[in-house]
Amino acid sequence: MVDSLGESLDRALEGAFTRRIPQSAQAQMKYLVKQLKGTKAAAQALGISQRTVERYVSGKLKRPRKDLRGRLESEVKKRWQPQIRAKARKKAASTDGLVVSTRARFGFTAAAGTTDDARIRDITQALPPQWADRLFTAHEQGANEQQLQQIAADGLAQMYFRANNSRAHGLGVEFTDVERLDIEL
Repeated sequence: MVDSLGESLDRALEGAFTRRIPQSAQAQMKYLVKQLKGTKAAAQALGISQRTVERYVSGKLKRPRKDLRGRLESEVKKRWQPQIRAKARKKAASTDGLVVSTRARFGFTAAAGTTDDARIRDITQALPPQWADRLFTAHEQGANEQQLQQIAADGLAQMYFRANNSRAHGLGVEFTDVERLDIEL
């Protein structure tokens, strides 16, 4: 299963963390309870009972099931080092941009007489800050995977296929059958 573009954006921001997230289930649960200001809110976020959260916080329960362990780690990562995350996002959206590495099927719409057969391509391309800003903003506003992929496709079309709009004017790019997709800051 391929990670979604949203997950890849989150993972790229996690790369900026200066400290590791808490490792034990008890430490993660305590952190989550503190961030959400109560065991009830933490229980709702994780989809478990409030009493179960209290047992993890007190240390009576130590090893969560695999699915709960994944949800717990995910919820902690979402809230871990928010200022570091915001700083990395701002830097990517204002000065650095980001790098998209993908293996996907690209199809084209272009002038008559040119090939428009879709084919699998491996592409690693730096996108300038405005594309990073568009991706992060759309992700924060709750854009779905298809909308995020369209923004990435538009960025790849401009920078890779049209060489920053210096050639192939009017070339439309379709981004489908994504096998691999990674974002790096």
